[in-house]
Amino acid sequence: MDWAARREAMVDALESERVDDPATLAALRAVPRHAFVPEHKRESAYADTPLLIGDGQTISAPHMVAIMTDLLDLAPGTDVLEVGTGCGYHAAVTAEIVGPDHVFSVEYHDSLAEQARDRLDRLGYGDISVRAGDGERGWPDHAPYDRAYLTCAAPEFPRAVVEQVRPGGVLLAPLGTARQTLVRARKREDGSLDREDHGGVRFVEMQ
Repeated sequence: MDWAARREAMVDALESERVDDPATLAALRAVPRHAFVPEHKRESAYADTPLLIGDGQTISAPHMVAIMTDLLDLAPGTDVLEVGTGCGYHAAVTAEIVGPDHVFSVEYHDSLAEQARDRLDRLGYGDISVRAGDGERGWPDHAPYDRAYLTCAAPEFPRAVVEQVRPGGVLLAPLGTARQTLVRARKREDGSLDREDHGGVRFVEMQ
């Protein structure tokens, strides 16, 4: 299977339709999505669709990873908190831009956290920090963060996560239950959030 050619075709399609940020496109071209997908689903690894990865969780569709990466406005050295490691794919894309040692990811499921840690290490992203825990509590040990994002839907930005983002930093998450909206927020100096809605989405709910 020519995975590299499939990956190039996937990114070319995204570029022609909805993504134009060079850093995002380069990150998507660099990360082997098929290596993050269960073996029996690898034939669909470069389709623009979410895929089940176990424990009721999914790997997000490539276009959604691209959109979220764009909205986070990442740069080398940006410290990023991710809530919802899943298989580790989104963390790897983020790491391609900011550097692996600037990505800190929390996964609710012990088994997924362990698998993601091993997978990321094998693929050269071993400096990404992954731990199992309650994502609503964030990861205070490495705060403050410049950016924080959720790969699972929550009713609202978790208070602890908001507190762990520095003033001027950006948060991004699918918010809502039955109906979800992708919301980008910049944290003001007083701790309040300046919000923007970026359309309807559908993610698994935070546990």
